[in-house]
Amino acid sequence: MIENKALFQIGEVARMFHLSVSSLRHYEKMGILIPEVTDPDTGYRYYSTRQFEPLNTIRYLRALDMPLNEIADFLQNRDLDKIEEKLKQQKEIVIQRELELKRVERKIENRLNQLTDARNSTLDVISLITADAYRLVWIEDTLTIREFVDMETPIRKLEQKQNEALIFLGKVGVGISPENLENGLYQQYNGIFLILDEEDQYEGKVIQVPQTLCVRVRFRGSHGEAPAQYGKLMDYIQKHHLKIIGFSREITMIDYGFTNDTDKFVTEISIPVKC
Repeated sequence: MIENKALFQIGEVARMFHLSVSSLRHYEKMGILIPEVTDPDTGYRYYSTRQFEPLNTIRYLRALDMPLNEIADFLQNRDLDKIEEKLKQQKEIVIQRELELKRVERKIENRLNQLTDARNSTLDVISLITADAYRLVWIEDTLTIREFVDMETPIRKLEQKQNEALIFLGKVGVGISPENLENGLYQQYNGIFLILDEEDQYEGKVIQVPQTLCVRVRFRGSHGEAPAQYGKLMDYIQKHHLKIIGFSREITMIDYGFTNDTDKFVTEISIPVKC
């Protein structure tokens, strides 16, 4: 048995430095901080006051979120130039992480605003609006969509080769060509699209849609209730002598991704037109 008042058991050191025993064991495994003595009989680990200073350095650099391998590299060869370089590198990492968190914050804010907009929508009223410009990913495909699960296969095409998750309710929709609209084929979709937030990073072809005049309606329900709404929109377009200039944009603003209560579903259909 080891008896030395200048030595401290691993549990004592953990308490003094507000660390877990597992952290100290991990530091030992990485070769960052080896116990002064390991009792060959019991396997107990003991640290000396000589190791408190490097342990303070480890705690400080970890508080700056510096990776352990970088800390180990510094401890093996302490040098002013080296620590200055590592601190500068860590500062750049923190700045980039902060920028990324700000981007995520804006994406969350976009979803919250869209959800608020959907919940406060005036329903079953056809209106002529000017839609803001936005970025769009469009995949032309012949689709029959009666409920949201029918969109799962084409959605996978939108997701191919993407490094980040972009698919979310209120961002994915389907469209009907002007020809099908004019022929009353309201269940024959011609493509699926993904609306991109300004913060989204999409690998692939992106269409910049300009500010556009649209006839729009929002209604309670999902794709299954859409055909009747298309009929009302077409009646409005004909009555006001408008000309369709592009695919319709049918998008579920509130669906199963948000709630199981189908009475709260909200879908929007807009058709680009000109006078």
